[in-house]
Amino acid sequence: MNEKDILFDLLKKGVSPIHTVETCAERLREAGFAELSCGGEWNLVPGGRYYIRHHNTTLFAFTNPAEARQMEKQETPAVRIAAAHTDFPCLRIKPAADIVTGGYAQVNVEVYGGAILNTWLDRPLGIAGRVAVRGQEVFKPEMKLFVSEKSLLTIPNLAIHMNREVNKGVELNRQTDMLPVAGLLLGEEEGQRSEEYFLTYLAGELGVKKEDILDFELTVYCREQPEYIGISDDFISSPRLDNLTSCAALTSAMIKAKRSGGINMIALFDHEEIGSRSKQGAGSILLHDLLLRIFHELGLSEQADRILYQSMFLSVDVAHGLHPNQAAKMDPTNKPVLGRGLCIKEASAQSYATDCEAVGIIQQICREKGIPCQKFVNRSDMPGGGTLGSIASALLPVKTVDIGIPLLAMHSARELMGAADQQALVDLTEAYFSL
Repeated sequence: MNEKDILFDLLKKGVSPIHTVETCAERLREAGFAELSCGGEWNLVPGGRYYIRHHNTTLFAFTNPAEARQMEKQETPAVRIAAAHTDFPCLRIKPAADIVTGGYAQVNVEVYGGAILNTWLDRPLGIAGRVAVRGQEVFKPEMKLFVSEKSLLTIPNLAIHMNREVNKGVELNRQTDMLPVAGLLLGEEEGQRSEEYFLTYLAGELGVKKEDILDFELTVYCREQPEYIGISDDFISSPRLDNLTSCAALTSAMIKAKRSGGINMIALFDHEEIGSRSKQGAGSILLHDLLLRIFHELGLSEQADRILYQSMFLSVDVAHGLHPNQAAKMDPTNKPVLGRGLCIKEASAQSYATDCEAVGIIQQICREKGIPCQKFVNRSDMPGGGTLGSIASALLPVKTVDIGIPLLAMHSARELMGAADQQALVDLTEAYFSL
């Protein structure tokens, strides 16, 4: 498949962080990467290619050098890391999810991340994630993956006749206005609890007893499909461009990378949209510990600190593109446009990991390979969001730079990118892992 087909495939399949990791892991397996377990023995071999799933929502992949001892003499970064995130703004289903209102079956949800709430109204919504089911041993519940095969939910807008001021802007309440409808319970009284219709449905789909379901981690996702838009197919419109564009590109770059003299690694972290401070987020000690274990396996424990500080970290997440109807929202001189290449993101406040030397490295790679790139900086009176780069580099203090493709409608249920920009991101990250 070409890179756009690979991206479309991940956009369709990556409907929860677990399914994003599953899809990327499948690509790595097919490319010859072997799976390791954090709790198992490794027995790494020179030139080996490996991946690790952590809590099934975070994924690492790395390649060993052909000669480990050569890493001590590296003049270029001995360890090259690139990171992205597997989660996206969405709704998550709460425990005891059933709500009945006037005969409508609804599902109790909470907002995950910084979603643009009104974009989730009137769309076909599905459910995906994992479910813990009673197992043979107390400490080993059976974990089942789930994806609905049809649209299960929707959140209807209120008719304009009942809200005449709607076009002046409406603030949506996260608890009362964002409850999806799942069906009709004819004959149910107002406020009466049904017989756990959501768990009944879930148990039937999984082929288990309702009482055996212990817990679930279920994402409500937009089921609309990615598609090209524009007279000349200049754009891609899709849910989850933030940040599956980066996950797809980094997986491709890791598979294609040609460097044999050092360690290449990608880290696809969960929980970026809620701050990264979790056991599988970029704010954990996980990346640092994983690198130390690799050094130990390669017989480089005594040189670990020295080699570690000869490393580089690439934080890959989407950027804001110039909006044609809101051009004044952008910085006067740094305003990237969709379709003109990836963005290098800078912020003196370090909300983006701004490192002059690291930025210079990326710019030189782009010039040498003819890869289009642009600079993004926020307006001085309008601070933007952050990325996992600054968080992770605080725990792994090496040269770091933030990059990503520009988007419109970031954090909408459906976002917009330039169709040409994905190839630029793949080319840059492949070169980063190969030169």
